[in-house]
Amino acid sequence: MIKHIVMWNILGATPAEKAGNLQRLKTAFEGMRAHIPGLLRLEIGVDESRVDYACDVVLYSEFESRQALNDYADHPEHLRVRRELEGVRIARHQVDFEAP
Repeated sequence: MIKHIVMWNILGATPAEKAGNLQRLKTAFEGMRAHIPGLLRLEIGVDESRVDYACDVVLYSEFESRQALNDYADHPEHLRVRRELEGVRIARHQVDFEAP
């Protein structure tokens, strides 16, 4: 199994705009669950700590194999979500690792 973790900082000139963009990202990624072969688990978490060094949102996902993760990267549904969210993300951090 491969764990895929991505964290973003989200654009928002006001708290309301940022909250709207966070919800938009959350809804977009959660909508992919049933469409990605080999995706075992997907969670989106919005930061509650509000510390200045925290990211705004995290995607935690598990894939049955490295190939399933590679296929996800080019899957039309994932590419659609990426296009839909262009300009909303300020920074992106990613970690992929194999779990026993």
